[in-house]
Amino acid sequence: MSEYQYYEFQAIDRPLSAADREALRALSTRARITTSSFVNAYEWGDFKGDPARLMEAWFDLHLYLSNWGSRRLMIRWPARTVDRRLLNAFLGEVDTAELRLVGENLILDIAFEEMDLEDCDDGSGWLAALAPLRADVLSGDLRLFYLIWLSAVGAEVFDPDELEPMPGIGPMTAALDAFAEFFNIDADLVAAAAERPFNPHAAMPLSSEAVRTTISSIQDEEKADLLLRLFEGDPTVTADLRARVHRHLRSEAEVQPVEARTVGELQTRASAIRHARERALAEAAAAADRKREAEAKRLRRRRLDALAKRGENVWREIEAEIERGNASGYDKAAALLLDLRAIADEKNTSEDFARRLRAVRERHSRKGRFIERLNKLG
Repeated sequence: MSEYQYYEFQAIDRPLSAADREALRALSTRARITTSSFVNAYEWGDFKGDPARLMEAWFDLHLYLSNWGSRRLMIRWPARTVDRRLLNAFLGEVDTAELRLVGENLILDIAFEEMDLEDCDDGSGWLAALAPLRADVLSGDLRLFYLIWLSAVGAEVFDPDELEPMPGIGPMTAALDAFAEFFNIDADLVAAAAERPFNPHAAMPLSSEAVRTTISSIQDEEKADLLLRLFEGDPTVTADLRARVHRHLRSEAEVQPVEARTVGELQTRASAIRHARERALAEAAAAADRKREAEAKRLRRRRLDALAKRGENVWREIEAEIERGNASGYDKAAALLLDLRAIADEKNTSEDFARRLRAVRERHSRKGRFIERLNKLG
């Protein structure tokens, strides 16, 4: 297989109509198309459609993967449900991601080209793992954008005195972990960033009373607009309302200020984490080696003890293996002789062993391959 490309799209807010699916089918005869998804993989050739256009017209999520290391993720939100200026604050100098305002929607487009990856899977399962990020942003959790910023830190885009955009992202969610893995973001940098907790008020559980109070404070005209959209079947009303509630409650929450770290501080801490991890791995590998060596010595001891008890039967077995005249027989005979030499060294009978070995060599001197094995044993 010379190349592999995987395309997956998901529609969340609005299902695909029959006309939508027919239009998509014109772009690919082999794609799996449902009322909420479009999936296709290519081992030869390429997709005829433009993923950006498909996102603008139909979809809320898109993932692309190739076996030469290119990866792309696009997420679409109704523009009114997120604060574009706040998101842009994370992306100022990041050239791997951009926000596009298209009509009433805001599209985040993240693309990494030819990443250095150890292997490439078939792409299936990634979008399902990353999909919760869309809802997280709607609820006010912007750690996705911190990770995008952190990828630029790993690429050494920023000066050491640049401040992080939020003072902590821990503990990581499964979707954030999947994002960091998908785009191969430095795991030690992620660990350093996650050592400090994410602002708990940004993800605090909302009581019914707090939500009721917040909704009551919305102006009557805005409430009427929300109810009209709900009556007309607008699928984004819930997300819009939740975003408003979260923003309002966070603005009222009393949050103790935490000093942001610099890029240099994050890099220094990531280096310390990396060294500790590598040291732990080295210690674990050394411990495993010691365990294997101990087990090998134990088994060898058992083998030598068993051979010592067999006495002359071992020498007869050696002769029988040599007489077989094949590689496996020679190997087994040589291995037995090596063990007998170790036993002789332990019992101070090396001279007797050497005498018998010379006799074996003389009897089978014409068996060149066997003699080669004896020579290798010294």
